[in-house]
Parts: sequence; structure tokens; C-alpha cells
Amino acid sequence: MRIGLAADNGTWHKNRLLAALRAQGVEPVLFSLADVAVVTGGGEPLRVPGFLDTLPDGVLMRTIAGGTFEATTMRLGVLHALVAAGVTVWNTPTAIERSVDKAATSLLIARAGLPTPATWVFSKREAAAALVADEARPGAPLVLKPLFGSQGEGLALIERPEDLPDEEAVARVYYLQRYVPRHDGLWRDYRVFVCDGRAIAGMIREGDGWITNVHRGGRPLTWAMPRVAAELAEAAAAAVGVDYSGVDLVEDGEGSFSILEVNSMPAWSGLQTVCEADIAAAVVRGFLSAVRGASRPRLVVA
Repeated sequence: MRIGLAADNGTWHKNRLLAALRAQGVEPVLFSLADVAVVTGGGEPLRVPGFLDTLPDGVLMRTIAGGTFEATTMRLGVLHALVAAGVTVWNTPTAIERSVDKAATSLLIARAGLPTPATWVFSKREAAAALVADEARPGAPLVLKPLFGSQGEGLALIERPEDLPDEEAVARVYYLQRYVPRHDGLWRDYRVFVCDGRAIAGMIREGDGWITNVHRGGRPLTWAMPRVAAELAEAAAAAVGVDYSGVDLVEDGEGSFSILEVNSMPAWSGLQTVCEADIAAAVVRGFLSAVRGASRPRLVVA
């Protein structure tokens, strides 16, 4: 099989995936979407490094190179073009777009009838301020999240309308979600790793403050994941359409769980320290199975 691994950063994750692919007898081509070109005038116009005059059978996505809006749009366009040509791409560009855009994720989760904290998304500060005045108060805040963002960056608790930043500071999108506190006072939530439709691992994330992401100092703890949490995470992944994902859950105060986010490019270095499953191996097995079950890519012939 002709396999590409798109991994622009994160040496630990890249090396784990490389090792898992090689363990399956596959030597992948490591490349960056930033180096893919479109060249018309003869033959296949999509030029992927390492695949001379052809296209890969499958591309495993780990990360997308950062850049301007235009550069990101082109890179997602490359993934759409690969999918249109019959290349198996994990995760698909549609899934990446849905999960990177928190508003789209919340919409899909709500349409699927799955539990999630009340969420509001506005473009105007005036509308967001009116909502905060009605729904928030000291001790009962809303969480302001960047529409595009991960690893706990850019989060803020909003108790009063005057706490809201200017429109420019939030790229003219206010994503507000009900803050769900724990009754025991602990700063905890949960991460479930879902691959190929199945919850394969989970952990408690515990912090010294309300932001529990491991990247921000949260501690991964062993978790005997209950079946209700696994099934909810699996349903969330299906609603967004991700092949593998990290689903964040919070206890709802009534003995069950609620969905916070679905991540299509999840990190798992912390999770791997507290679970038995080899996560990279599971991702690779699911990906290669999908590649084997697909038709060969369709090339444009000169």
C-alpha cells in the first residue's frame, strides 16, 4: 500500500504512528500538507511529495500545518481533492472542519439529541452581552471559548456582560457554554478516545484549576470508564463523523455525562500513560483496514 502520514509537529505522536505503521509492514511517506502543490497542464494535478506521478492509497492525518486562513483553506482543499479521487483520508476533511469549528460540533451534537451543556454562538457583542445578562451571574458563569482552539487555550469564565472581550479579540464569534461545576469541588473532567466507532481508552483529567487540559498542567488519572460514558463518546464521534477522536465529557450532576467537545486531531501522550491500550496501534489498524476496503484512487492521465 502507498501510505502517507501527514504530521507537521508533535514528535512523540509522529514517532508512535510511524512505529505502528512499520509494525504492520507499511513504510509510510512522511509529508506536510504545506508541501503539496496543484500543477495543471498534464497528468494528475495534485502533487503530493513522495508520490511521483501517482496518489497515495491512504493518508493518515495527525496535524495540519498552521498558517493563514488562505493557507489552511488550501490544505483542507487538498484533503477534499484526495477524498474525491478515492484516497482514504483519516480523519476526513469534513470531519476536521466540523470538529475544529466548535459551533458546528455543538449543532451536530444537539441535532443528534445527545446531552451537552447549553451553548450559544453569536457574531455580535451586543447579543452575547444580552445573553450573559440573562444566563450568567457571579458563581454561575458561562465559559467563553475560541471558535477555533484546542488544549485549553483562550478559555475564560464570564459572569457579567462587561467581562466579554471586544469582537476583534474573539474573531467576531462569541461561543458561550454553560459551566458545569462538580458537587465535590474537584477540578475534573474526562477524555475518551474513540477509534473506528469504539471507545478504546479513557482517563480522568484533574487540574489545580477549572482548566484541566494536560497541556495546561492537568494530570491524567486512571479511570474505570463506565459503559454509559463509552457509549456517549461513541455516539458523539458518530454524530460528527470522525474516524478517530478525543471526546471530552463532564459529569452532569445527575449520575451521567454531558459532551463538551469532539477533537479530530487529539493528543494522547497523557492518556497513554494511564491506559493499557496501544492507541497508535489501534488508530493504524483501523486506518489500514479502511484503506484495504476502499477502491484504488482515480488518477488524471496525461
